[in-house]
Amino acid sequence: MDFQDFLQYVPNLIPVELPAESAHAKMAPLERIQALKNLDINAKKPRIAAVMMLFYPKNEKTHLILIVRNAYNGVHSSQIAFPGGKYEPADRDYQETALRETSEEIGVRPEKIEIIKHFTPMYIPPSNFLVHPYLGIAKEELAFYPDAREVAGVLELPLSVFLDDEIIIESKLSTSYGNDILVPAFNIQNHIVWGATAMILSELRDVLKLTFSEKPQ
Repeated sequence: MDFQDFLQYVPNLIPVELPAESAHAKMAPLERIQALKNLDINAKKPRIAAVMMLFYPKNEKTHLILIVRNAYNGVHSSQIAFPGGKYEPADRDYQETALRETSEEIGVRPEKIEIIKHFTPMYIPPSNFLVHPYLGIAKEELAFYPDAREVAGVLELPLSVFLDDEIIIESKLSTSYGNDILVPAFNIQNHIVWGATAMILSELRDVLKLTFSEKPQ
């Protein structure tokens, strides 16, 4: 989709009711759904994080940025994710966390991003994080400067590809819930995207498809 056409839909996007768990469940491993049944997340006292779902123009077409996390000794090693990270006490709110972490991880300054919408928070049991996703837009082409300590690379995903059902697959993976279990995932540039990132992407897809089904304002 041309970026200027995308911008025309943004006012329609803002009031859309979030599908929340119904969208998340489409890309959730069955074992995860069962593990979260009747779970009191507040009792877990989760750490807080925020991530940025950032759209921007590239060659006049709308793109979404994802990152490849570095390999490390942790549950999210080498995974595909959104730019983002842990809330710090100096942050005024979770939105500022998402902006700050995006700047630190891929070099996009906060003043270049317009926050459009706060999406449904996502609890991640293996790391005990409650993640707040934000939809942001940069209205100019971007240069990315990944922080080598945290980011192995970036994936620039065209919106047209993201909305294509052909990228939705099932894959056998070893997860915190078990070995060689079948999980729903996205195949993005030959990377398997699953778990919390896939579930957040699922809600984003549903919201965008509903928005695009109506004429732009």
